[in-house]
Amino acid sequence: MQQLDRDPYAGDVLAVVSQSGPTVSFFDAASDRLLGTLEVLAEPHELCFDPTQRLLWCAHAYHSGYYHANSGRRSELTVIDPDAREIVQVVDLAPEWAPHGLALDAPRGRLYVSVEGSTSHPGGVVVIDTHTRKVIGRIDTGAPGPHWFVAAPDGRTGYASNKEAPFVSVVDLIEGTLTDQIEVPGSEGIAVSQDGSRVYTAAPYASFGGPKPSAPNGIRVIDTVRRAVIDVLPTASVVVPVHLTSTGRLLAGEMGVRPEAGDGLPEREPGRLTVFSALDHQKLGSLDVGSGPLTMTSSPDGALGYVAGVIQSTVDVIDLAALKRLARLDIPKRAEPGAHGLAYIPSAS
Repeated sequence: MQQLDRDPYAGDVLAVVSQSGPTVSFFDAASDRLLGTLEVLAEPHELCFDPTQRLLWCAHAYHSGYYHANSGRRSELTVIDPDAREIVQVVDLAPEWAPHGLALDAPRGRLYVSVEGSTSHPGGVVVIDTHTRKVIGRIDTGAPGPHWFVAAPDGRTGYASNKEAPFVSVVDLIEGTLTDQIEVPGSEGIAVSQDGSRVYTAAPYASFGGPKPSAPNGIRVIDTVRRAVIDVLPTASVVVPVHLTSTGRLLAGEMGVRPEAGDGLPEREPGRLTVFSALDHQKLGSLDVGSGPLTMTSSPDGALGYVAGVIQSTVDVIDLAALKRLARLDIPKRAEPGAHGLAYIPSAS
């Protein structure tokens, strides 16, 4: 099979979070060469690149640890200039706590940030003006601890997955209100189609160290007009991250193993990247990836996929057409967890 030509990616950058680094590392997307590493506040989790402002947003969820196994929840977002690889600002969301999921509406200049709660409210979504970097609103999601959040392409509707609530929250982004709850088992990663007609969410949730959910593993396909699950794409093991590429490939990051008793983290065995067609929901193939896949992204053309494995702290670079690993990037860590959030940053030129 023909080797993927990576010259078109010259000047593009992949940014990778290490939770325990705590760092954001920058890699050349054409050569996989490490360009530099920036130290940030403890426990960075997810990244989101704003191409309009050319700024990278980083969410810090906890002081140490992870969901339901941490030493306390943080309230900060770090704003980074990815070209200079410098911190621009730290935005404190207090009294909101544990920011995690990041969803950008660049045309309207809005960043949506899921938070586990506040001193007076349950879980919700904080709205930030990306021009002023100020909080301008909050939307309740009707569930404790919403973890991931996506916004429909038209900027009118948002969807929050909830680990511990048996539904996906639907919110009106214009009115700032919770409008519906779509029944699914406790859910993990979430993605929305380019036309907004489908939402894909991983369920049941990964219950490390806790009781195993009884629902079958897979991706729930939600019809956004009917606001109901219309299909389940089965997987061999529990899925955490879900990502939809520009070419209609639906990526699912399977943990691949049962959680080990003790510390609640997955065993040091390979994870699994499983790929479906978003058009007809057929399985296109799968391959082994680093242990504990938590976050995925892809290049704008949909040819390259990236899978962050939190246990061994690696990022696998995947040729998505051939389903072949092109490289494995080692991400610095001080302890577990390691590699987590990802963002693809196109060249400024």
